[in-house]
Amino acid sequence: MADQRLEAAVAARFLAVNGDHPMTPADDAYVSAWYVPLEELPADADELRRLILANRLPLPGYIRSDGAQMVARDLLELAQHAGGFDELPTWFAAHFDEPAKAVAEWDAYLAGHYVCLRDVTPETMKRKDELVAAIEAHLADPRGDDAWLESLHRAVDELDELEPPFAPYDRLRFGGPVSRDRLIDAVRARYPVRTALRR
Repeated sequence: MADQRLEAAVAARFLAVNGDHPMTPADDAYVSAWYVPLEELPADADELRRLILANRLPLPGYIRSDGAQMVARDLLELAQHAGGFDELPTWFAAHFDEPAKAVAEWDAYLAGHYVCLRDVTPETMKRKDELVAAIEAHLADPRGDDAWLESLHRAVDELDELEPPFAPYDRLRFGGPVSRDRLIDAVRARYPVRTALRR
């Protein structure tokens, strides 16, 4: 039987990091489609929660309204690539050129905030940052010619492939529109692709 104290400690940390925003039926449906309860991973749930509390695994991405702590199906894969949970922080940091960037990304990873990626790896984290910077640079210089528009939409389309749809809950915990809202949906609405560019 699961240790209720560990489960409660993870839930308390989740609320401290994300704030108290009740999940709606739409949130629950989204989360159930994209994530799994921690207990469904091929490992002891109590041990996984100890690893979360020891900053060796990220917090759940979401806590469903029934209390289920929902995590990515591939939550354990990074530790496997790293050679173990204790090796994971060093392995993770080695993927970033700047120590400050490595620390910031590790903190975001541990907070469970990489619900913005379908596959959570250092490579996809860096690629998302590159695409966000590219899209923002285009938007800062809206020339509107075909070459500009095509380049913009290449970046938007690639970001779209990296990101999931997001839950309504995410707009609350992140304090406003998420990157999909700002850099994919809004950009496509404001700068639609001309038919000739899609041929």
